[in-house]
Amino acid sequence: MGDELQKELAGVRAEIDGIDGELLRLFNQRARCAQKVGEIKAAHGEAGHIYRPEREAQVLRRLQESNPGPLPGENITFFFREIMSACLALEDPLGIAFLGPLGTFSESAATKHFGHAARLLPQVSIDDVFREVESGHAQYAVVPVENSTEGAVGRTMDLLLATPLRICGELVLRIHQHLLSSEPDLGRIARVYSHAQSLAQCHEWLNRMLPNAQRIPVGSNAQAAQSAAVEAGAAAIAGEAAAARYNLPRLAENIEDEPNNTTRFLVLGKHDAGPSGRDKTSLIMSAPNRTGALHELLLPFANAGVSMSRLESRPARHALWEYVFYVDVDGHRDDPAVKTALDELAGRAAYLKILGSYPVAVY
Repeated sequence: MGDELQKELAGVRAEIDGIDGELLRLFNQRARCAQKVGEIKAAHGEAGHIYRPEREAQVLRRLQESNPGPLPGENITFFFREIMSACLALEDPLGIAFLGPLGTFSESAATKHFGHAARLLPQVSIDDVFREVESGHAQYAVVPVENSTEGAVGRTMDLLLATPLRICGELVLRIHQHLLSSEPDLGRIARVYSHAQSLAQCHEWLNRMLPNAQRIPVGSNAQAAQSAAVEAGAAAIAGEAAAARYNLPRLAENIEDEPNNTTRFLVLGKHDAGPSGRDKTSLIMSAPNRTGALHELLLPFANAGVSMSRLESRPARHALWEYVFYVDVDGHRDDPAVKTALDELAGRAAYLKILGSYPVAVY
């Protein structure tokens, strides 16, 4: 029986080896095609943007739709993002700014969207993330904009109002919070470090399991992991990336209070994206200070049949008790219905800024 088993396994392994060789050949063939695209663009004076968000989204959607399994669509997306990342890096690795240090959820988001071949540039604040791209030191930024349980990220929203950068993509990251510590059990935990939002996302779990532990907010979950790695009696609430980077065991896993805790990130650059077939447009607007003004601003979308997926107000910086409204609508700004709505809105709004049109996140 043992010889028969080994013979069967040898046959399957030989088949796998043959497939691996064919994949290697095809990966390099694809890379050569990507190089040709760059050469053609350079020959026509269009070598500026090697990253095309709309093209990437179209490729990933097509692959997911034609995927026969058994690999799930999420794995297909991961594999092909890495292939595209490696191909782009043959020309010049993209510089991606994000809120650091290394080990944050923002790092996980940047890697998820741009792959491991990108050049990661962690920054100490969200302001610095914006500045790094505005100054040309990085090509793109990945910034958190809203969390499913804690709401909008206020600093990102405020900076979008002033920045010349455009939104060229979005991604959604499932947030799994873990309790990390070198201590062997919960009974020895006296202090818990984490970002304020993560502490809030795990509030009820902490009340149940560590009611007497001091909760200490810090600038990032990675910073929390750094503290927990060197302090006796300390733990950090952070994600898998921080656990791996700072070699911290997980005392408890998935401790977030909401099982579907998710953060949406925006990708910012000096250009937005062309139509991909399934897009969003984001904008900021303000209404004149009179009765019914907001209703008037929303009418163009209703009249054009454009669906609105987000409407949120923020205090205006220039005047007390005045507000600006952040809006996401379905469709690209070049789509006829969206264009009609935006043209009508421009004549009604006291202030209007189009932040960009970009592909809907591909999971």
